[in-house]
Amino acid sequence: MRKFNNSFPGYNKNEVNSFVKNVTTEYESMLNNLKTRDQEIETLKKELEHYKSIESTLNRAILIAEESSQNIKKTAFDESKVIIEDAKRNASRIINNALIKAEKVEMEANNLKRQVAQYKRRYKNILEEQLDQIERLDLDN
Repeated sequence: MRKFNNSFPGYNKNEVNSFVKNVTTEYESMLNNLKTRDQEIETLKKELEHYKSIESTLNRAILIAEESSQNIKKTAFDESKVIIEDAKRNASRIINNALIKAEKVEMEANNLKRQVAQYKRRYKNILEEQLDQIERLDLDN
C-alpha cells in the first residue's frame, strides 16, 4: 500500500492526484486488457464451436462411410453367392450335357462294334462259302 506525505490540511494533493492518475491509468490498462482477453475468449469460443460442428459433421460422415462400406461388402457377398450358385448350376448343366453326349457316343461306339462284328461274321461266312466252293471245284476235277 502506498503512503502519502502529510501536508496542511491533510495529504499532499499532488501526490494523491498523481497516485489516482497512476491507479486510473493502470485500471484502464487492466480494463482494456480484460476487454481484449474477453474478445479473444469469445473468438476462441466461436472457433471451438465451429470445430465442434466440424467434428460432429466428420463423425457423421465416418459413420455414413462405415455403413456404406458394410452395405457394399454385404452386396458384394450376396452377389458372389448368386454368381457361385449360377456357376454351380451351369457346371451341373454342362456336366449333365457332357454325360448325355458321352452316353450317346458310347452307344454309337457299341453299335459300331456290333456292326463290325456282324460284318466280320458275314465276311467270314462269305469267305467260308467261297472256300467250300473252291474245294468242291477241286473235287470235281
